Order: sequence, then structure tokens, then C-alpha cells
Amino acid sequence: MFNLLALLEAAGYVGLAGIVFAESGLFFGFFLPGDSLLFTAGFLASRGFFSLPMLLSLVVVAGIAGDSVGYWFGNKIGPMIFTRPDSFWFSHARVEQARLFFERKGGMSILLARFIPAVRTFTPIIAGVANMRYAKFLAYNVIGGTLWGAGMTLLGFFLGNTVPGIDNYIIVFAVLIAIVSILPIVWEIVHSKKG
Repeated sequence: MFNLLALLEAAGYVGLAGIVFAESGLFFGFFLPGDSLLFTAGFLASRGFFSLPMLLSLVVVAGIAGDSVGYWFGNKIGPMIFTRPDSFWFSHARVEQARLFFERKGGMSILLARFIPAVRTFTPIIAGVANMRYAKFLAYNVIGGTLWGAGMTLLGFFLGNTVPGIDNYIIVFAVLIAIVSILPIVWEIVHSKKG
């Protein structure tokens, strides 16, 4: 695993905002380590490297903006998708099911997707393709972006201030957070194979 501390120290505020933005809604951002990165940034704030108020504002705004761009992208390419014939990868019926899902339960999925790597990148795009009402999307986007961005960052900050010698274990904590964040995906895969 690459050194998140070194990455954040080199990237600073602008680099961190760019990573959070890309991971939140740009198609190619799904591989970025958002949870661990925010936790590590919070830890660095506990050591005075970042200003906590500025850091919190930045990551929340970058996360919300990234999701909004993902929604816009999905919404713009959605009409082009409907002109394609059904294939192994695409089905009009599945897109319609996605639209109905986002109308019924989509808000909660926008919020919960924030805490699952890769899923948080694709969910806003799918919401846009499914033509979820933007006002509803934005409300859940703001709530989810705030809970995720501020929550993960504050966790790193508070552990950095309260756990003696955490400096020696910051990479271990970052890896544990990455593992915990993918557990819902593993659970879903195992559960779907049983059913």
C-alpha cells in the first residue's frame, strides 16, 4: 500500500480535494482510497498539518460537487443509452428498474453509497441515467457528503488526539478502514450466491 501520509503531505488541500472530487463522481475515480485518505487527512489535522475547519469544508464540498458531476454525466449520457438496442451489457428494462428504484428508495442509496468504495463513484452516475429527480438527489447528496466527508475526517482527527502513539499505527488504521468499507460488498456477493 502506498504511503497516504506522504501523498497527503505532497498533495495538500488542492490534491486532496481533487481526489475526493474524482472518487465521488468521476467514472475513473473508483479505484481511489477515499475512506483511508479522509481518515489520514484528519489525523494530519490533529498534528497541525491541516486546518480542521478548512479541511472539513473542503472535503465536504468536493464530495458533494463530485457526486453532482457524476449525476450530470449520467443524466446527459442517459438519453444516448436509450437509443441503443438491448445487449448482454445493456437492457432498457434494467434502466427502467433503476429509475423506479431511485424513485422509491434512491435517496437512501445515495446516502449509504458514500460509505462503500467504488459504489460511491457509480451510484450518482446511475441516478442520473435513471433520471432521478435532481432536487431529491441533491438533498441526499448533501447529507451523505457531509456525513462521509466530515465523519471520516473527524474520526482520524479524534483518534489522532486521543490514542497514544497512533503515529506508529496510522497505516494499520487506514488499512482497517479500507477493509471495513468493502465488507458490505463482500457481504452482498456472498449473500447473493446463497440466494
